[in-house]
Amino acid sequence: MNVIFTCGGTGGHIYPAIAVAKLLRSRKPDCGILFIGAEDGMETKLVPREGFRLEMLKISNYQRKFTPAAMWHNFTTLLHMRASLRRAGRLIDEFQPDVIVGTGGYASFPALKMGARKHVPTAVHESNAVPGLTTRMVERSAQAILVSFEESRAQYSAPERVRVVGTPVREEFLYTDREKARRALGIDDDKPLVVSYWGSLGAREMNKKIAQFFACEMADGLPFRHIHACGSFGWRWMPEYVQEQGVELAGQDKIELREFIYDMPQVMAAADLVICRAGAATIAEVAASGTPCIMVPSPNVTDNHQEKNARVLEARGAAAVLREAQCSGQVLYETAKSILGDPERRHAMAMAAAQMAVVDSAEQIYETVLELAQTR
Repeated sequence: MNVIFTCGGTGGHIYPAIAVAKLLRSRKPDCGILFIGAEDGMETKLVPREGFRLEMLKISNYQRKFTPAAMWHNFTTLLHMRASLRRAGRLIDEFQPDVIVGTGGYASFPALKMGARKHVPTAVHESNAVPGLTTRMVERSAQAILVSFEESRAQYSAPERVRVVGTPVREEFLYTDREKARRALGIDDDKPLVVSYWGSLGAREMNKKIAQFFACEMADGLPFRHIHACGSFGWRWMPEYVQEQGVELAGQDKIELREFIYDMPQVMAAADLVICRAGAATIAEVAASGTPCIMVPSPNVTDNHQEKNARVLEARGAAAVLREAQCSGQVLYETAKSILGDPERRHAMAMAAAQMAVVDSAEQIYETVLELAQTR
């Protein structure tokens, strides 16, 4: 059996494909696995690191603006798309897949489109609450549409082909012990732990608000511990900016500023509250760890999909949602303090988050792959 996984752009599209590919490799070592992605996407680093073959397409996203720069960008996108479709077709002819699985992002369109033309069974996984442009363009030809939320089913033209499977996460998020995680982080008291992050690059305005949050903590006598990851861009300026807010990080261990959180499963297991964006991968990790959260959706995403993701958690009682425009460091701090000061609310949020987790998500997608392969 041969399987193509096609994805690209952000971790929310790439990590689910990697999780299923790793499961497939462990269960069927003789299975051929090929990834198809974009030349400039995160997949160029993440996929080879896991030992999978990656073929890249020269392809870019479509900009929904009417400025001269956007119109020129979209013209070149169309030119690249034609070439990418041809290359995807050649790769399919060469690899002879039994199934093609797309997990989102513009880079997945050529292989899914050409696979359907060549009568290869296809499945598309949409991790966001609302389908992205690529998912909408391929849903009619896909044999299976896999989604993360039951609330998403009505968004599709053929609900009978929609299967709610969740979003795969690393197993460490599911099985990490809280007390063990806190000991590993050197936490030897009962102070609550707040963990905040805005993605691998960081978000400048939200990092500034976290610096103000730090100042509120200092003024309030450091009532809890706090680990914040400011991202690669934020790391260049945030330490100095924090000092300008009157916060001295040296000599105290209650506030920790990092560039990245490399041990995220452990840190999230130890956390009492997470403050974050509302990307699909983040939501899956929060649910898997059963951690209450405050979500500040990014306003700079297509179709405002992060707020729609966050509102699903809010409706189920798993998250408090603040819009970035309404959010200050003081507002963030007061919201966090309110949740941490209310054990019953915090427990209810944790239970609601855990109930959203689909612990066998990768297994369900794996079973779908096997099922589709039998129709080839």
